Amino acid sequence: MKNLTKKQWALILGGSSGLGLATAKKLAANGYSIFIIHRDRRADLEEVKFNFQEITSSGVDLVSYNVDLVKTDKRQQVLKEIKTKLGAQGKLKVLVHSIAKGNLKPMNSQTEKELENVDFQITLNAMAISLYDWTKDLIKVDLFSKDARIISFTSEGNSRAWEGYAAVSAAKATLESLTRNMALEFASLGLKVNCIQAGVTETKSFKMIPGHKRIKENALQRNPQGRLTSPEDVANVVYLLTTPEAQWITGSVIKVDGGESLR
Repeated sequence: MKNLTKKQWALILGGSSGLGLATAKKLAANGYSIFIIHRDRRADLEEVKFNFQEITSSGVDLVSYNVDLVKTDKRQQVLKEIKTKLGAQGKLKVLVHSIAKGNLKPMNSQTEKELENVDFQITLNAMAISLYDWTKDLIKVDLFSKDARIISFTSEGNSRAWEGYAAVSAAKATLESLTRNMALEFASLGLKVNCIQAGVTETKSFKMIPGHKRIKENALQRNPQGRLTSPEDVANVVYLLTTPEAQWITGSVIKVDGGESLR
């Protein structure tokens, strides 16, 4: 087995597409080896494999797990395998949370199934609370390096009301609250915890939002740069937050939207 302990490692939760994949590519281009945990259908695995090969072509290691990363037993299993692969001295420098698993149902509809309590529970657990679960378990097995960075993604839907987005909006608000509290309570462990509020970005998950075309048109009108935010724009800032120069940034929600939220 290769010596994995001397490499600089990042763990990306939900890294097979969108912001997570762009982040994996950016970190790999800057020397990080990558663990990616994702959940994809068999029909999509060929594209996923192609993207992962692009990452490893830069000479870094990539270890991936296609499992339901929200389930406790799967998390424990994967953590055990990561611990074994890294060995006693191996540590993670970066944890990126990019899980997009939420219910996009309306609250009031005569034609569609409406949002229920269980939909909120599923969405909050996957898109927010799982960040805390993974962080706590990584701490328990001593897998974070000194001055490790934890980064997650929110959206302007955290405060704007979009039809069909209520459960995800609640999850984003929860994620931001967790970011602040984790930054405070894990500071003694050297962890830096931040959340990026990305502008409207055309990812697979965005295209599932009801009325996404209208949201896109509105974003283009509002953005002073005259374009949407790209996954690469966001990945660039993720990388900046992993650098030594960013060690004094923690507990923040950072807008990466080209000024879209200014108006």
